[in-house]
Amino acid sequence: VQLVESGGGSVQAGGSLRLSCVASGYDTYSWHCMGWFRQAPGKEREGVAVIDCDGTTMYGDSVKGRFTISRDNAKKTLYLQMNSLKLDDTAMYYCARARTRGSSCRPVRANFGYWGQGTQVTVSS
Repeated sequence: VQLVESGGGSVQAGGSLRLSCVASGYDTYSWHCMGWFRQAPGKEREGVAVIDCDGTTMYGDSVKGRFTISRDNAKKTLYLQMNSLKLDDTAMYYCARARTRGSSCRPVRANFGYWGQGTQVTVSS
């Protein structure tokens, strides 16, 4: 399983970014819960958003109403649209795949077993 993120960068507060994550190395992409996590320096990795194989989504409280997670199963690609970005959104953002097909699809780190290398998002004032 390989997950490769892209789309990070530097943006001013209030701006937008769209992250992408392309999966490869396995054929059952549509069967698994996928998610976005982030980690700021000195902080724990936290769940941002997850999306189940049926399209059901769940978001962390700090991003509700601002971020939107989506997936394109045909392209084996996961997206995170980030709007109204705040300084506190600055972090390394990671794409992740659930450990198994039946894993609970919640933004909890322990439920995910495969991770990308991350893409940096920096929000400035």
